[in-house]
Amino acid sequence: MGMTMTQKILAKHAGLDFVEPGQLIEAKLDLVLGNDVTTPPAIDVFATTCACGVFDRNKVALVPDHFTPNKDIKSADNCKKIREFAKAQGLTHYYEIGDPQMGVEHVILPENGLVAPGDAIIGADSHTCTYGALGAFATGVGSTDLACAMATGQTWFRVPEAILFVLKGTLKKNITSKDLILYIIGMIGVDGALYESMEFAGPGVETLTMADRLTICNMAIEAGGKNGIFPVDQKTMDYLAQFAPERLANKDFTVISADADAVYARTIEIDLAEVPMTVSFPHLPENTKTVGTFDEVTIDQVVIGSCTNGRLEDLRTAAALFKGQKVKKGIRCIILPGSQRVWKEALKEGLLEVFADANCVVSAATCGPCLGGHMGILAKGERCVSTTNRNFVGRMGHPESEVYLSSVPVAVASAIFGRIASPEEIEKK
Repeated sequence: MGMTMTQKILAKHAGLDFVEPGQLIEAKLDLVLGNDVTTPPAIDVFATTCACGVFDRNKVALVPDHFTPNKDIKSADNCKKIREFAKAQGLTHYYEIGDPQMGVEHVILPENGLVAPGDAIIGADSHTCTYGALGAFATGVGSTDLACAMATGQTWFRVPEAILFVLKGTLKKNITSKDLILYIIGMIGVDGALYESMEFAGPGVETLTMADRLTICNMAIEAGGKNGIFPVDQKTMDYLAQFAPERLANKDFTVISADADAVYARTIEIDLAEVPMTVSFPHLPENTKTVGTFDEVTIDQVVIGSCTNGRLEDLRTAAALFKGQKVKKGIRCIILPGSQRVWKEALKEGLLEVFADANCVVSAATCGPCLGGHMGILAKGERCVSTTNRNFVGRMGHPESEVYLSSVPVAVASAIFGRIASPEEIEKK
């Protein structure tokens, strides 16, 4: 009996020839991640371990991104605590304001060359599963597990079963990978892949960019998935050549493929050409509807960015649609680049000017409103169309506000028309 991609990566890092679903293992880690919300309590736990220091100062990455630039005294204290810990431990990968490589953790780690095929990565943030786009096993953990992993360089896992998503065809015009992952979540539900690996394969994979794959894996957790993972192909190698040239040159990674006789809990085939333009209504990502099939939904705010859709490709898409258009009067549209690198390139390409001309506001690279932190909190009764990944009750502010998850094209159209709209309406306009 063969193994899935996830099983093979976990087996390798556990020093075993074979692992099976449900098996408890202890695996060595290639990277351990924390942010400004989860790291402060982890530091307290770390202090009780009697560890002389972190297991490897080159394999612990700390990224203050949720409440930065600091919104209040508490967030400033948390970031100071992380900053002092990173300095005391001599961490190589600490990214905050003032560092040209700073930004939202799940955007900058791949951009900074810290993720490669075959890696085993944990992060004290649920969207750590993003890195499966590069053929790595990556999953979220709690602060206590983060602390222990910083000390030992390893952690325990229960080997997950896997769902195989076989993709074929090509996405239609104005349909994006965000529509695809929302469509999948709507299909299987928020617990449809509970503690399972969501593994993608099929000829449709090659039609998806790395940004597409990062978006899809980012939201695996929204279906309850333990991780999401894509096979390694030429697009993966090209991405490494751009962002991790040293690892590529040194062959500091392992390309792992699923065995032909790997066993999956189930297989789901998806024709990309049939994926509809999808929006998730409040208050769960599974509450999906196809654009054009529901009554008018007026809105107050649009957010474009985050670790889901804050990459350069996303901003290029947004700018192309915003060019020559204006945000509807009375609507607030906030653009959040995923990293300082993305922000700078967007400036160089003139994208930020397009956003400003359209009456959008461009933020620093931060999580900001995604988790109801800052830079766009919703008041009672307000509605927001957002390219972020969650729309739980109170996620972006008041518990009686509403968040509608969408792709970048739908978000732009919604900002222009002041209601949930299709990008085709911009073309007609």
